[in-house]
Amino acid sequence: MCGNNMSVPLLADAVTVSGAERETAAPWILFLLSLPRHSWADALSSIRLPYVKYICPHAPRIPVTLNMKMVMPSWFDLMGLTPDAPEDEAGIKKAAENIKAIIEHEMKNGIPPNRIILGGFSQGGALSLYTALTCQHQLAGIVALSCWLPLHKAFPQAANNGVNKDIAILQCHGEMDPMIPVRFGALTAEKLKSVVTPTKVQFKTYPGVMHSSCPQEMMAVKEFIEKLLPRI
Repeated sequence: MCGNNMSVPLLADAVTVSGAERETAAPWILFLLSLPRHSWADALSSIRLPYVKYICPHAPRIPVTLNMKMVMPSWFDLMGLTPDAPEDEAGIKKAAENIKAIIEHEMKNGIPPNRIILGGFSQGGALSLYTALTCQHQLAGIVALSCWLPLHKAFPQAANNGVNKDIAILQCHGEMDPMIPVRFGALTAEKLKSVVTPTKVQFKTYPGVMHSSCPQEMMAVKEFIEKLLPRI
């Protein structure tokens, strides 16, 4: 890849699963908190497409209120995991700007925004939703696994002039998730339908799955990427 990664701090320490051919799309997945990003990079390798590059940036280490102020990888502070919990508005917006800097970097290196998918698991999925919906560039889609829409009360007004009104969203959730209950995921899906074209939102649930992924979910992700980013 061309360009200077050092100018984009999150890229300097990112795990990248490169395509085997000339890359014509750049979807990436964001991971955070105690989840090992290298293991998720391995999971992405199992569904890799030869012309796609996956970028897994590492969240910064910050004190997290929800975990007794312990310093740990986190995109923004978490005060609670319920729809009415207070939120770290400044931290969410700062994290989103950092992800948008990666998008700008990829665009400068020849990847058009409509060949870029944002995605992630848990807080990474939440940040992906917020970043894409407030982005000034028209992106290809969002993969939102076991997550929620941050600052949901600000939407749909917070969406950047509806640039991504027709963005495709794949939202997946384990039905036995004890951390972010599937009910929260369902509420998020309904909220998203007020922000983007309702038919563009897919909400898939998986029986018996807790706050984790499963092979069926990863195959759904692969099919979503293949549909949005066909080989060119």
